[in-house]
Amino acid sequence: MTSSTNVSCFHEARRVAIFGGTHGNEMSGVTLVNLWIQNGKEIQRKGVETKPFITNPRAVEKCTRYVDTDLNRAFTTENLSAPSGDDLPYEVQRAQQINEIFGPKGSPEAYDVIFDLHNTTSNMGCTLILESSKDYFNLQMMHYIKNAIAPDSCPVLLTEHPLLKYSTSRSVAKHPIGLEVGPQPQGVLRSNIFESMRVVLKHALDFIELFNKGLEFPPCTVDVFRVSEKMDYPRDTNGNIIAMVHPNLQDCDWEPLNPGDPMFQTFDGTTIRYEGAGTVYPTFINEAAYYEKQQAFVTTRRETLAAGAIKKT
Repeated sequence: MTSSTNVSCFHEARRVAIFGGTHGNEMSGVTLVNLWIQNGKEIQRKGVETKPFITNPRAVEKCTRYVDTDLNRAFTTENLSAPSGDDLPYEVQRAQQINEIFGPKGSPEAYDVIFDLHNTTSNMGCTLILESSKDYFNLQMMHYIKNAIAPDSCPVLLTEHPLLKYSTSRSVAKHPIGLEVGPQPQGVLRSNIFESMRVVLKHALDFIELFNKGLEFPPCTVDVFRVSEKMDYPRDTNGNIIAMVHPNLQDCDWEPLNPGDPMFQTFDGTTIRYEGAGTVYPTFINEAAYYEKQQAFVTTRRETLAAGAIKKT
């Protein structure tokens, strides 16, 4: 990327991958990618090589989140540089293979864009996941998508955080984009969730085609929810959960949680209230896959990011 006269110049996005099955029981991405592997006509755009790819085939086969360890946390420098071998956890072996095909991570040879398709059991709607507030290409794309699907909402979750590191499968690309669509139970396919994911992908690929054709995108702003803190369930001294997400909070992803608002409800009906310093916006509320990660929800704070104009170099 270079910059001149306040316009950021990016190379054409010629190589694009669409990942499904990073978690093998998240069925919208698995199904769409398998459809596109059979017939990729709807994801092809002029001058773009779009590759649909099942990231965790063993987990997909078993319809489980993962086999040995979470693939979407496996793309650490340590894992990618470890000596390869059958003694490594399956997902670490797979991460090395994916890095070889679509990376290497952080290199000029890496794929331009990777879309990583996920489902959530939380009531998050269609959520775009952004890993860097400085990625003007992705911000411009997200601005385009949000406008294209309006009046339907499409929140942007910014996972940039000084302490929380995710090491996602999509992080191999120059421009990684996550798409999280729910609510949908694990191992289940819901037509409305499936179609929402399909529509967002269509607009994302349209944006790439327009950019490659030479369209300059003017400066814009994008409202985002920046990850702030992971909140665990209340537990006893043995680590057992002793409370549930409060009914006033359940299914209220992206809605304000103010100090004093109900947050958890113990099994005997006692309300535990939020005691933070200010208003936050929870998401991934009561996500099924996060019980093992000791996470009831994530708090976020609202920000508006400014993205400068972009054009192809």
